[in-house]
Amino acid sequence: MRERPLEHLRRDVLGGRAIARAAADERVHAVDVAFIQLDEPRRISLRRLLDGQEFMALNGGPPFKFSIGMSIVIRCETQAEIDLLWEKLSEGGEKVQCGWLTDKYGVSWQIVPSVLAELLNDPDPRKSQSVMKAMLQMKKLDIATLKEAYERP
Repeated sequence: MRERPLEHLRRDVLGGRAIARAAADERVHAVDVAFIQLDEPRRISLRRLLDGQEFMALNGGPPFKFSIGMSIVIRCETQAEIDLLWEKLSEGGEKVQCGWLTDKYGVSWQIVPSVLAELLNDPDPRKSQSVMKAMLQMKKLDIATLKEAYERP
């Protein structure tokens, strides 16, 4: 039996934390598969809560494949959280650049520190440019290195 991506996320990435179903319109069939082509073409939509975050997906059918034009962003408070998610989600996939990876199902993810937006949007262009330059050299983002680039532009 083929592994379902939502089960993989719950068990392997989120460490068994619960995934609850969001309320769904009765006219739209909910499915257990969020991030791959849906097994049954008649099912066109799903809504799920994943660790407290609601996700909605639409099944456009076989002509529509995953691309980097759609990604899921996960903001992390700690480097340990970044490290864990980076390794778990990239298993069987591809580690790309600047915190981006593609999982084994072809879904693109951005694993970024919560502080990144603040560092990149500093009014001092020397600081924000220094952070951007450091980030562009990374695959997995490193909070300490980004903060060091911010402090020493």
